[in-house]
This record gives sequence, structure tokens and C-alpha cells, in this order.
Amino acid sequence: MNPYKHAEVSVKNWGGKIEDYYPIHQFMDCTKEICSDNRHRILHTHWGILRVINPIFGEVLTNSDGKVINVKDLCERDHILPDFKNKFIPTLADFVACIDEREINNWKQKIEILHQKYAGNKQVEELLLSPLHLTGQLKALLLTHNSWFLNYILPKIQPIEIQLLDFEISAHEIFQAMRFELWMDNGTAFPPSANKLNQIKTL
Repeated sequence: MNPYKHAEVSVKNWGGKIEDYYPIHQFMDCTKEICSDNRHRILHTHWGILRVINPIFGEVLTNSDGKVINVKDLCERDHILPDFKNKFIPTLADFVACIDEREINNWKQKIEILHQKYAGNKQVEELLLSPLHLTGQLKALLLTHNSWFLNYILPKIQPIEIQLLDFEISAHEIFQAMRFELWMDNGTAFPPSANKLNQIKTL
């Protein structure tokens, strides 16, 4: 589904107008600029909502009918679940598990170089380290330590200046190193985090 179709779903569910919701749905799919297939859906997770979407768009929005809408519920119900046939919401760990970090040369050192540029800013550091806290996998830091996150996402959340320089890690490299799994393809299969849910449904 494209952002306009997702916004139509939001109008059906919450009332209001397309314009009330289109910016959120468009932003959730901004990663299509980096990866044109469904591996791009890294923001289609609770990490994406709570760490990126909510800080940028707020916890709630008021539509043109005057109705107050919870943005987390909007993202889940009108965007993520429809993209996965209303079966599941993948976790950040599901995406991280698909990254073959060996395809990115010296990735640990590159992460450290990028991280040091923001050392001392506790709020920024906490955000940048959040994928590690959630997954327990060091390679998860590739998702926040790259040109896209640091120069596009982070300045929308924190008062950080955009850096005009060559980055040690590009977002393109990360998605190129990510395997394509069937669960990414509109819920054709279940991700590891939803395997038990799948077992329940097949009983």
C-alpha cells in the first residue's frame, strides 16, 4: 500500500481528511528511498513508532473533525498491520537478525567512530544505543549509526546539525547486507517473533 491508501484507511477508521494522516504514512515509508523492496520497513516496528514517529509527530494528533487520535494506534492499525495482512507487527530484532554484518567492512570500528561524534549528549546517546538495548545484538547499532539516521532522522528529534561530510556507514550498505525474508513480503510468512502466534493459529 502507498501512503495515500494508508491515509484512506485512517479516514475510514478515525474520520477526518486524507491530509490529517498522509504526512505520518508518508514518513513511515521514507525508507523506500534507501531500499525499494519490503526490506525497507524498519520503521514498521514498535521501536520505529516509539523512538522515531512519536518524537517527530507527537503522541496524539487532532484530526479535522476535532477528534484526538493516538498516533501509536494509528500507525499500528492503519499502516503496519495492513502491510502484514493484519497478522503481526514485526520486532526490531526480526529485522536485525536478517543483517549479515560481515558484508560491511570494519563495521564495529565504524560504529565507534560515528558514536564518538555524539558522545556527551545523553539523550542522543540513549536513542542511538536503543537498538542494542532492545535486541542485545551489537550489529543492531548499524540501524542508528549510519548516514540516513544521523543526518535525516536524528535532526528531526534532537537539535542536531546536519553534517556535510562522508559517513563511515551509509544506510544503503545496511539494507544491502539484509536478507530478504518472506515475512517481509506482506505477511507471506511469520517472522521469528510471531512463530508462537502462528502455531496458535494452526492448532
